[in-house]
Amino acid sequence: MTKDKLAFKAMKTKRTPSSEPVKIGLAKTFQVLAKTPNEAAVAVLVAALDSPDPVIQEGALWALLDRRSPGGQREILKRLHRDAERWRPIIDQRQGSLTHALRDAVLGTDVQLCHNACQAIVWFKEYDLLPALIVAAEDRLHPNVDVAARTIVELAELLSAAMSALSTTDRRDLQMIRRRVSGLLDASVSRYVKHTRREIITAFLLLSGRDNVVLKQILQDPHHPAYLPLIDDLFHDSHSGILRLLLGFLDDPRAPSCAISALMRRSDLKFIRSLLRKIGFTPSAAAATNLKRVDTISWLGHDDQLIDQLNDAEQHSLVQLILTSSMKRLEAFKTIDYLVRYGKPGGRVAAAEALAQFGGAEANALALVALESGDPAMQAAVVPQLRQRGIPGALSRLVEQLDSPHEVVRQAARKALAEFSVERFLAAYDLLDDDVRRTTASLVRKIDPGAINTLAEELKSPSRTRRLRALGAASAAQMIVELEPRVLKLLTDNDHVVRTEAARVLAVCDTPTSRRALREALLDRSVTVQEAAEYSLRELAAGVARREEQAV
Repeated sequence: MTKDKLAFKAMKTKRTPSSEPVKIGLAKTFQVLAKTPNEAAVAVLVAALDSPDPVIQEGALWALLDRRSPGGQREILKRLHRDAERWRPIIDQRQGSLTHALRDAVLGTDVQLCHNACQAIVWFKEYDLLPALIVAAEDRLHPNVDVAARTIVELAELLSAAMSALSTTDRRDLQMIRRRVSGLLDASVSRYVKHTRREIITAFLLLSGRDNVVLKQILQDPHHPAYLPLIDDLFHDSHSGILRLLLGFLDDPRAPSCAISALMRRSDLKFIRSLLRKIGFTPSAAAATNLKRVDTISWLGHDDQLIDQLNDAEQHSLVQLILTSSMKRLEAFKTIDYLVRYGKPGGRVAAAEALAQFGGAEANALALVALESGDPAMQAAVVPQLRQRGIPGALSRLVEQLDSPHEVVRQAARKALAEFSVERFLAAYDLLDDDVRRTTASLVRKIDPGAINTLAEELKSPSRTRRLRALGAASAAQMIVELEPRVLKLLTDNDHVVRTEAARVLAVCDTPTSRRALREALLDRSVTVQEAAEYSLRELAAGVARREEQAV
């Protein structure tokens, strides 16, 4: 009996759980069988692969992998579907040890062996075996043509996912693999008329960039044998790599028309979300140029439930897509209308802002819906639109918003009424009658946040006319209390007319400082100043009396 046969006999000896010498003996036996040049050891190890003892099975597997025997590799592959769970981690640690057997199995006629090989190729990412898979997939008479074609797609998907997941510095090796694999797929796609395997088209798209020469040739030639299946994949395939490729055309200044058409004809939620994320808050210049070529977005207007599934940011991007495209305004308005009424908060606000680009009775009515929604952000979005729409009572509605409990709405209203600034009020002051002055001054007080500072500066003006005008404007706007220090200084102004007006307007400023200054003004050398001071003191006293009566 040879040494190798004695070793196999030792492997079959029953072990006891606590028998360390037996474990050591098995390990040594497998080491011998892995290294001996005697090819009879292969048969011994293959027989051990069928042992009911998992330890013996795994020991035999290690030894066969180390021997790299073609026959041993084939036997491992034949049993791979049976013991895949336990064997896969072991084979993974000897990556490349089954390459020859895998290639032979792919090209061979044994169905189970080919299935096992294709599964292993995917598990261990054996990209170098793609040429063999392409040969099998292109052979219409090959018994394993279907499984080979599916494996090509799975490999391409794995490589595409790995490329997108890694950082730039980690992708160098994968880039080399991708270039090599892409070259093989380019050539196979060029032979599409001979094999007509759709899987090869799919794998080709998964690994192609938008600048791929073969891809551009096909997209520009509707008569190319691969054109229709390729376009069909762009329209319907849900692989992430194909979605990325299609979205990449959005930034291509020379994107083929069929690619832009595919972008807008897809109606699957996964792609639509990806497209809207690509557009973002504002589309890039290249994306905007391509979106301008779009006159139809097939999924809009047919399924509002799809819009409902979009989140805030996606609905906002949808509005940008609609506004940037060349779709019919009536169709665009239908989506804007739906978003204003039923959208998520972000979508509703974006749609309300977009209303500025739509005129007519329906748009006006929708603007009022947004204004009365109770949503401060929506109200702020439509407030600037009210006057330009010519809505009856628009000015009154705007003025009402100046008293909104929400600062964002008040700010929007002030911006919409920006012409009611203190500067313009002062410029027109002398031309206005008293009632108009009071009305305009009230608006200025609410609208112009810089009114007090501007009037304070005007009260210091060397021009007598400007000082008087500022006093009148401050009084009409009921800002004398806020400007009290500046007005008190004018009680000592060189011009008695200015002193008189200052004393008169202080009638509303009931503070100890103002009372004291007014009493001093009773001694002013100008009679008109004295009279004005006396008038203001009487008004202040009357006000005190009224408040005391109300308190009682």
